[in-house]
This record gives sequence, structure tokens and C-alpha cells, in this order.
Amino acid sequence: MANPQLVMYDEEFKQIQGAIEKLLREANAKVIFLVDKNGQLIAGVGEVDKFDTTSLASLTAGNIAATGGLAKLIGEKEFSILFHEGEKDNLHISIVGGRVILVVLFDSRSSLGLVRLRVKKASDELTTIFNRLMQKSEEKEKSGDTDFPFAEITDDDIDNLFR
Repeated sequence: MANPQLVMYDEEFKQIQGAIEKLLREANAKVIFLVDKNGQLIAGVGEVDKFDTTSLASLTAGNIAATGGLAKLIGEKEFSILFHEGEKDNLHISIVGGRVILVVLFDSRSSLGLVRLRVKKASDELTTIFNRLMQKSEEKEKSGDTDFPFAEITDDDIDNLFR
């Protein structure tokens, strides 16, 4: 079983949301996003309504992919942390557990040192949650107990629906 389908369960989603809300407070950040490597937004906290989250998520994943290519060119596996400094706002981007991307947007009310310290702690917590989630998905897949809402729908059912 190489790559089981990762399914987000409510219990783990609440834990993830709690972990990034705590990071938002402790790092004095403006916004925090958690994105999968395919560019899908998993969760966001803070001033999320001020941003186009779909674009931010996909551009962040593209940024990670591009810097991954750069890393390989110079003989590195990956760059696990990226930092972008702007006039007013800064972006701290890190890979968590090799699976997801944590994006922290902060301004002068915080510092890079504080953000890095708090992100390290939050990354450990998020890695634990995602490892549990992956284990849960693997166990459900092995047992044949899938919670996919459309798992029992066949191609014939779909064809019949559109006739």
C-alpha cells in the first residue's frame, strides 16, 4: 500500500484548526494557511477574508515545487523553509511532515525569530496529527471500511443518471 487516500476526519480537522489558531496567537501573525502539496487549502485562520485563498494556496504549492526543483539542481533534497520579506508583510513558508505546507503571514508586530520558534513547535504538533490521520486512513483502507461518500456508486449508476 504505497499511498493511501488521505481523508480528513472532523476530529483531526478540529485538532489542526486548534493548532494553527494557537500558532496565530503565539506568533502574533496576521494569517495562517495550511495547504496540501497539490495546492488545495486545508485550513486557514486569522484575516483570511482579506485574501484570495484559492490563488494563495495554488501559488504557494507552485512556489514549493519551484524551489524543490532548485534544491535538486544544487544537490539538496528540498528547502523545508522559505521566507519572503516585503515592505509591510512577510511570508514564512514551511513544509510540515513532508506532506503539507504551512504559510504564516506576519508584519512588524512580530519577528522572524518568534515566527520560526513558534512554527517549529506547531510543526511537531501538526506532524503528529497528520501521522495519526494517515494511519487512520491506512487502517480504514486495509479493512475495506471507506468513508468515501460515493464509494458505492458505479460507472453504470452515473451513466443511468445522465440518460
